[in-house]
Amino acid sequence: MLSEQVHARLRDAIMHGHYAPGDALKPQDLAGEQGVSLAVVREALVRLVGEGLADRLPNRGFAVPAFSDRRWQQIAEARRTIEPVLLRMSIERGDLDWEARVRAAHHRLARTPTHGPEDGEYYSDAWSEAHRVFHRTLLEGCGNPVLLETFDRLWTASELARRFSAHHNPGRDHIREHRRLEEATLARDADAAAEALTEHLTLTAAGLTGCAHQAPREEG
Repeated sequence: MLSEQVHARLRDAIMHGHYAPGDALKPQDLAGEQGVSLAVVREALVRLVGEGLADRLPNRGFAVPAFSDRRWQQIAEARRTIEPVLLRMSIERGDLDWEARVRAAHHRLARTPTHGPEDGEYYSDAWSEAHRVFHRTLLEGCGNPVLLETFDRLWTASELARRFSAHHNPGRDHIREHRRLEEATLARDADAAAEALTEHLTLTAAGLTGCAHQAPREEG
């Protein structure tokens, strides 16, 4: 469908910084650029709003979410509140197939380079996807698709923050953090796993704080 294609193109453009935080997303202009009808563009924009990649502004159309420490700290707080609970549920409910998926997702993440020669300061798309899959797989054992939809939306917002900040902390040991998460989860140690996840999310939030005024805009 045309709306699917337009949605995918706009999503990719936003996630790769082709629009700056707060930029207007004008349906009429986008329709002309994409060569589609206004209705198709509006449908795609509404989907982006649902994913947290666009804001709907009263009487002013749509815009890329504004970048601010407060916004991303609120997202981080939501993640620290929800994800450890889901991880505990997964450890309680997850079966052997779930354990195998967690191990496979961690293996893929550990073997995927964080940066490629063309990525600059940004994490590579391959690593970002492996990272998402690992974190989501940890929580999928909960067996509650409604809660997982909440995770998906919060994850997308966090990734957008990471893209906007272009922040990379060379002193952070992602490999150790993720290994600790995997080991505690597969050991069915809910307390240790929840603690590891909370610390992991807290470090991510701390790394993004103060980056609001550094938000770059990619070219091309």
